[in-house]
Amino acid sequence: MNAACNNIRSQESGNNLEFIHKDLSQWREAPPEKIAYAPKEETIFLSGGLTLLQDRLIESALNSLGINYLSLPNPDFTSFQTGKAFGNRGQCNPTYFTVGNLVKYLQKLRDEQGISAEEIVRKYVYITAGGCGPCRFGMYITEYKKALRDAGFEGLRITAFEHNKGIYQGEEIADPLIEYTPTFFITLIKAVIIGDIINILGYKMRPYEVEAGSVDHAIEACRKLVADAFLQKKSLIKTMWQCRTILEKVKLNRLQPKPKVMVMGEFWASMTEGDGNYNLHRFLEAEGAECIPQPIINRLMLSLWEAEQKLHHNETLESETTKTVDFSNVKTRVMLKAAKAAVKLYFTLYAKAIGLHDYHIPDIDHLAKYSKEYYTLECEAGEGHLEVAHLVESVKENLAHLVISVKPFGCMPSSSVSDGIQSLVTARHPDANFLAIETSGEGAANFHSRVQMALFKAKQAAKEEYEALTIPAHIPEKVHNYLYQPTNAKAGTAARLIASL
Repeated sequence: MNAACNNIRSQESGNNLEFIHKDLSQWREAPPEKIAYAPKEETIFLSGGLTLLQDRLIESALNSLGINYLSLPNPDFTSFQTGKAFGNRGQCNPTYFTVGNLVKYLQKLRDEQGISAEEIVRKYVYITAGGCGPCRFGMYITEYKKALRDAGFEGLRITAFEHNKGIYQGEEIADPLIEYTPTFFITLIKAVIIGDIINILGYKMRPYEVEAGSVDHAIEACRKLVADAFLQKKSLIKTMWQCRTILEKVKLNRLQPKPKVMVMGEFWASMTEGDGNYNLHRFLEAEGAECIPQPIINRLMLSLWEAEQKLHHNETLESETTKTVDFSNVKTRVMLKAAKAAVKLYFTLYAKAIGLHDYHIPDIDHLAKYSKEYYTLECEAGEGHLEVAHLVESVKENLAHLVISVKPFGCMPSSSVSDGIQSLVTARHPDANFLAIETSGEGAANFHSRVQMALFKAKQAAKEEYEALTIPAHIPEKVHNYLYQPTNAKAGTAARLIASL
């Protein structure tokens, strides 16, 4: 036994020195056998992970460009279990849900539709987010490949959409799977923006619907109209006007003092609408609250702001060392300004058409002023300074009765903010009702219990705010129409409506 162990140690010791005097080469992960992948016209692209509405709209939008694209079903608890089964230990919650969701979908193609694993690998491509950061985000592709290999789909192609590259996706690739043209980005952004607008209206209306399910039914009708507009190349502005007529038919009772709850935090955990965050948004509505979600456009505007800040720093450093003008910087600055202008233009046009008047695209410079005394603006981890800024903004501008920061268990960027820096914010603003809470796939009962405790205080605040007002003897019918969106210093919808009369 000892002799065998010594022999193994001797071999290991020898193997550890084999790299000496050898040429170094870049390690690359590749399938053991060459795979004859399907041509582009037969390739099917898979992705998902945004809100349910946006995933479906993006599917229609990209199909209108001739891209054979399918949005994956919403990740559920079975997706989480599948991700746990095939993934590495110690990954964050979104990894297990998204990786497991892909594997589960491919397994259904193989086991229920009879498509062989070889054919799936040959024809399907998965698109995911990529990038660098102080968390597991940068390791997503490796996790996908590991899980796919162990599940019997080794070699399935994974392409990453780098969140910090913007329009420069795939520039180093001679023959990219997807042509990232201006048309591609404009179409994609339109789908995301329209999804944001309809989602915002849905969260404003659903808590006050007279007939349960009527808002969801109207939103689904709007989704079909917008999807058809993308596919048939129809006017999206006219389509949003059609959606307005559908939404106006929904009967609402908006004079119910409900607490407003701002949901923010780690991007995926705060945005997903399912088991990934224990159905937080629907749970809050079932408990009598109105949600303020964080639309994806907020993250888009932050990315553009970060790009501008990085460009400014580069130009400052260059000006100290050389007097020549870097025209690539000039080009980038022009493109960033054009991108911001385009996003604001499309959002304004579509929002006005459907009747969303009281929501404004966030001014990231304004939010940065709120957070800079608490959090360095140079840190791009997670949501950057937005988590801090949103809490300060909600207190100073009286936007919500409760702010919830939701994040995956062990999320380093978000935890350092919500569990650390926000404690200083709440110490300086004792009126802030703030809850930092984690998701882990299991533990829904504990999660919901903590939310209910924080919500009790929010309900009391909303009730007191409403009862402090003088209720007019006559209430005009317009207050129940979602198109009536007055702005004033009140947080709750009912209080804001009464205060406007």
